[in-house]
Amino acid sequence: MKIKLGIIGYRNQAAKLLSILENKPDVTINTIFHPDKKIDDSRFSNNFSDILDSDAVIIASPNHTHFNYIEQLLKEFSGYIFSEKPPVTSGEELAKLNSKSSNDKARIFFNFNLRFGELNKILEKNINSESMGKTMNLQIIHTHGFAFKEKYPSSWRADGQKNLHNILDAISIHYVDLLNLHFGQIKDSHYFPQLVSGKGTSFDSGYILLKYSNGVIASITNSYAAPSINEILMIGTNGFLTIRNNETTLFSPRDTFNSQGNFTSPPVLKQNTFNFEEEINNSQIKALEYFLTCVSEKRKIPIDQFQASIETNRFLIELKTSKF
Repeated sequence: MKIKLGIIGYRNQAAKLLSILENKPDVTINTIFHPDKKIDDSRFSNNFSDILDSDAVIIASPNHTHFNYIEQLLKEFSGYIFSEKPPVTSGEELAKLNSKSSNDKARIFFNFNLRFGELNKILEKNINSESMGKTMNLQIIHTHGFAFKEKYPSSWRADGQKNLHNILDAISIHYVDLLNLHFGQIKDSHYFPQLVSGKGTSFDSGYILLKYSNGVIASITNSYAAPSINEILMIGTNGFLTIRNNETTLFSPRDTFNSQGNFTSPPVLKQNTFNFEEEINNSQIKALEYFLTCVSEKRKIPIDQFQASIETNRFLIELKTSKF
């Protein structure tokens, strides 16, 4: 029996998810909802009640609308809810969401898709490994030039009145979530947002520095105002790992010397292909498959996933209100 899905949203992330779901034989798209837009698709509706005739609903609307749709669905809908991140965009919304019953929480899935991808496995395999030694530092750069596209100034991502920190909620949140998964509690943090392009009123760039309780220091650089860069550098006491130019490369051991007996860069120990764009797409597929399995098997979504999502969201809300 096919799973009937409703989708809130129709462009950008909604379109990406729709393209994945339309290739799944066990899924049928019941309704595509938008409150006021019109598109030429027989599944499209401006009537919210049409989406309620579904087994699960996917929220892929602008960030600032997520919580209102979650609230409405919890009141009017008994099925599963798949929501894009962030779960909410304010502390008040976060408190309301976290006060929901355990039964409600067990039917909500937040799309922190990097948890389900190959990047997560690479970090898990190499953090504190024998080849890497004790992990000291991790640097992430994920940028592209979206702010210079013609459509950007009129998009919700550029609207600082609705959310001054859209890039934090759209991109940085994924990497904070992934780092928290591996390194635990954040002890100290610094955040430096910028509007570099001069387009729109929301910050288009953000720089985050994190110190974890276990001593690991991490930095995250995200921007809509730079060339496309997808790079990760992880440094340990015995080696270092780079992800760049579609390759992961592990350099080890530390005790590598030149002919004069001085330290020199460690040799390549392992090298594998890794495409960042494919990784993001594949992790989306795996996250959707996990969610659809929960729906088809009528399985509760683990509460610890809900709480991890909430804690990541809480930290980013605190960053927004910190002095910068």
